[in-house]
Amino acid sequence: MKRLWMLLVLALAVSLPAHAEETDKILGCMRANLLPGSHMQEIELSTTDITGATRTLKGKLFTTREKLPEADGLLRASLRITAPEHLAGAAYLLRQTEDRRFDSMYVYLPSVRRVRRISTDFADGSLLGTNFSYYEFKQLTNAFGDLSPKMEPDSEVDDRDAYVVSFYARPDDTTAIYSSVRVWVDQKTCVPLKAEFYKGERVRKRFSAPASALKKSGKLWYLSEIEMRDLIDDTRTVLRIVSMTDQKELPSRLFDPNRFYLAE
Repeated sequence: MKRLWMLLVLALAVSLPAHAEETDKILGCMRANLLPGSHMQEIELSTTDITGATRTLKGKLFTTREKLPEADGLLRASLRITAPEHLAGAAYLLRQTEDRRFDSMYVYLPSVRRVRRISTDFADGSLLGTNFSYYEFKQLTNAFGDLSPKMEPDSEVDDRDAYVVSFYARPDDTTAIYSSVRVWVDQKTCVPLKAEFYKGERVRKRFSAPASALKKSGKLWYLSEIEMRDLIDDTRTVLRIVSMTDQKELPSRLFDPNRFYLAE
């Protein structure tokens, strides 16, 4: 998941051909940062509530891209919580489909001892008590591929030049939680440093990362730390990548809806 949080892609509005060409170039550069192959990352999710109290989840995120006869590189992402003890064993699975509107998401909680497929209504819920919802996790790992992009005027983030892209839900998409997402993409690395999630005219959540969090692995750029802040509840979650390793091959059960939660 070297790329868990750098992936963003989405055009409800019709652009001029020159704008469309520029948009395709930027989105292509962003997609070039998506990791091929299989990977394992150790992560920490630290959530601070309105009182200032902080709790931390630790876990492992496994990602791979499955090649099928009809489609190449479909994302499989499996998150397993290892600490604290009372949540150890909780797990989450995302399986991308050719039509990303129908990507499937599953969650397993040890307290109920069963797998639950995440419905549209449930997708807006908190991912294990963090400021990331299941829907946001899907969008961030899937590069917002089921949304539509429109270029905005360039800007700056943390003293770095940035492209600005607004992403909109497609008219036929009944699963979208947000009406739009505005993203600031670092022009040098093609990594998003900031994103605002809109419900109507109001920003509900803000994703951000300092330029110092930009890291490089080979030819690929990624963020080692990001923050998701809920502007309504005044809470935040910081995601840190503690370590990451390339994997020659990962067990298929990690991405099987019937077995993804089983112990290693």
